[in-house]
Amino acid sequence: MKSKQEVLDSIITQGMLPLFFYENAEVSVEVTRTLYKAGIRVFEYTNRGEAALENFKKMKSLQQDEMPDLHLGIGTIKSVDEADAFINAGADFLVSPIVNPEVAKMAHDRNMLWIPGCMTPTEIYTAQCNDAALIKLFPANILGPDFLTSIKELFRGQLFMPTGGVELDAKNIATWFRAGVCAVGMGSKLISKKVLEDKLYDQLFTDTQTAINLVQTSR
Repeated sequence: MKSKQEVLDSIITQGMLPLFFYENAEVSVEVTRTLYKAGIRVFEYTNRGEAALENFKKMKSLQQDEMPDLHLGIGTIKSVDEADAFINAGADFLVSPIVNPEVAKMAHDRNMLWIPGCMTPTEIYTAQCNDAALIKLFPANILGPDFLTSIKELFRGQLFMPTGGVELDAKNIATWFRAGVCAVGMGSKLISKKVLEDKLYDQLFTDTQTAINLVQTSR
């Protein structure tokens, strides 16, 4: 298990957090390999299907065998039971679509990074009260960069990352960084359903490198 600060530093340095789920374990493993080859050193697998835990265990085994410097986290964690299962499977950090103080405590007791999803100032404040070092603005396509511009002075020093609808587009990514985010979450706009279903690993490799370059030039 990687430390909280180590994972947080990796996300900030990378400037983006890829995330995906796919029910096929072999595809999930190959996507992991492809992201790593393209330069990714931290990403999130999402707990969005019955196969998620078993797939994650296979991906964790790959990480340990081939890519020890990869930080592999689990997303869509809403309950303590879900958090416990994936922590036992070796998750390096936890991402949630909500603010659950019990999940926050479980993570903090283990010196793990916990990234809760927030949509309102009240949720952001609650996340801060539970020591959220990084807060996910979700869903980002509904909130938009103007939301962060409007509220960031209320939460000076807080790190934010939009997830949900961030485009593989120079203008979109640059607008988010100008608004003040430290990283962007990249889901289906990067790892699309077509890429997964058709096993378009070469395309994913190229698109991932493009995303990394767009992030670096947008800061």
